This record gives sequence, structure tokens and C-alpha cells, in this order.
Amino acid sequence: MKKNILAKTAEEFDRRFDEGEDIADLIDISKAAVSRGGKKVRLTIDVSASLVQDIDDIRMKIGVDRGALVKIWLYERVKQEKGVR
Repeated sequence: MKKNILAKTAEEFDRRFDEGEDIADLIDISKAAVSRGGKKVRLTIDVSASLVQDIDDIRMKIGVDRGALVKIWLYERVKQEKGVR
């Protein structure tokens, strides 16, 4: 089996992935970590109907459900505020 030549840029990696190339050999998972949150807590917020519609427009475009999208956004923002990259 031929070993894949490493992608030189993120754009090349993305292109190869989008084209359906097997990228398993291009990913170094030796330092990967699985982060699991602790106990789940329900969070209830009130937002305007127009904001919900905007969120729904985005989620439909990318194919995820509303809750998942909001969780991702919250997670990304908390990491940003804490200065974690």
C-alpha cells in the first residue's frame, strides 16, 4: 500500500479531503485527547424569534440541529475568552 504524501498546506489537506481521498495517514493522532464534560446541566435562555430564525437559517445551511450549533458556538467562545487555542 502506497503511503500518502503529506499535505503541505491546510488548503491542500481540505481539498484532498473534499475530493474523497483517504486522509487517515495524513493525521497524527498520537497527541489527540478526548475531552468529556462533567455532569450535564440544562440551560434555558430567552431570545428573540428573529435570532432563532437567523440561527435556524445557518443550521439548515450546514446541516446540524439548533442545540448542537449553539453548543459549538458557546464552547468556541468560552475557549476564546479563556485564551485557549
